[in-house]
Amino acid sequence: MAKLVECIPNFSVSKQSDPEVFQELVDTAGSVPGCAVLDVQSDGDHNRCVFTMVGSPQAIEEVAFRLTKKATERIDMTKHKGQHPRMGATDVIPFVPTMDMTVAECVEMSKRVAQRIWEELKVPSFLYEDSATSPDRVNLAKVRKGQFEGMPEKLLQPEWAPDYGERKIHPTAGIIAIGARMPLIAYNVNLDTSDLEIANKIARAIRGSNGGFQYCKAIGVMLEERNIAQVSMNLVNYEGTPIYYAFEMIRALADRYGVRIIGSELVGLTPAKALLDCAEYYLKMEGFDCRKQVMEYRLLDGE
Repeated sequence: MAKLVECIPNFSVSKQSDPEVFQELVDTAGSVPGCAVLDVQSDGDHNRCVFTMVGSPQAIEEVAFRLTKKATERIDMTKHKGQHPRMGATDVIPFVPTMDMTVAECVEMSKRVAQRIWEELKVPSFLYEDSATSPDRVNLAKVRKGQFEGMPEKLLQPEWAPDYGERKIHPTAGIIAIGARMPLIAYNVNLDTSDLEIANKIARAIRGSNGGFQYCKAIGVMLEERNIAQVSMNLVNYEGTPIYYAFEMIRALADRYGVRIIGSELVGLTPAKALLDCAEYYLKMEGFDCRKQVMEYRLLDGE
């Protein structure tokens, strides 16, 4: 069976803020044989775009480098503004084992890509998640703390030397987090309020670092174009913290503040089981087995 790896790089630009640069990234992503671009999402309020790609390990390593090179050449972080935390033009490059791959193999991929990016582009990087070289570097939020503007000072702290590169950021491209991880679900819930503090309070209540759900990372974000507040989340283990856990808790907390949920969204792709788990929960399915009762799974299993 052919080895397949998923890669979901995030870039500090959006179609709304700079359509020309965004399109150049899209064209670059499609330029490597053996790599399939499954999804591209852009958010103007976050001023960020997310690519979801799957391919052979060799193709994914090459496309990750080419995209980083393009972002380094075309994105100037000294001029970047956006709601989402960020520290680099290429902000994060995760590698996710998909077929006949192990996390350990993805860790080695992350190291090779990080080394090449430093040697050829002079952009430093931290290794994070399963690639992390210390416990303090596992959590992306902790790695990114300080963001682009605060990173030069952070890199001078004894414990925050980059894993690859010198103790200084690239002047316009910043620094990158690169690592291997299991599937992550980027999930956002929109509220019918323009009060960002309500979204911040809900985010603090549900995120694991504040005693909420163990596998939930959450922040409050203002969607300026719609004049509404959003709870923006990363669910890093959808079995430990299912989507419906987060949704129901946000609904209960929003009700406390007299606001409603008006919608939710996925950023990028998600494992089918994460959504089937929601269907099982809300439909109160008894004895449900997705491998046996969902037609597409049966077809994939060859039955």
